[in-house]
Amino acid sequence: MNCPFCHHKNTKVLDSRLLKKGTSIRRRRECSSCERRFTTYESIEISLPRICKNDGRREDFNREKIYSGIEKACQKLPVSPEQINQIIDSVEKRLMEFNQSEIKSRVIGNLVIMHLRHLNPVAFVRFASVYKSFENIDDFFQNLKLEEEKFSLNFTDLNQ
Repeated sequence: MNCPFCHHKNTKVLDSRLLKKGTSIRRRRECSSCERRFTTYESIEISLPRICKNDGRREDFNREKIYSGIEKACQKLPVSPEQINQIIDSVEKRLMEFNQSEIKSRVIGNLVIMHLRHLNPVAFVRFASVYKSFENIDDFFQNLKLEEEKFSLNFTDLNQ
């Protein structure tokens, strides 16, 4: 690791600590040339699949986009940013488990809906109403009824 101050190539690690449940490491370092100290962070580089949109477009996974959608659904509800990040972490973990280079956007939507269903029923309804883009109120209620049945039958197939 090069020193950020004098750019010398020799630095030594003084202290290492695990962060985020062991998924990243904080290292305190010292330059052997100028003796200044600095901190570095190491984390796993996650390769998430590309997202295949309903209209056929493909785009990179965007954590901020999902965060924004969930945040809107949780507006004025007792849901913390940490809870939203936990949902997204869980979605990312599940996407990695699929081990595919591309994944349909509806799979991500269904994963988010599943988590919001358990977190807050109002956020669940808000997110579902926007995500599913219903034609009319009858479609909305019919779909909510179907979602309720899926969850009561142990929601396992996310590709439906």
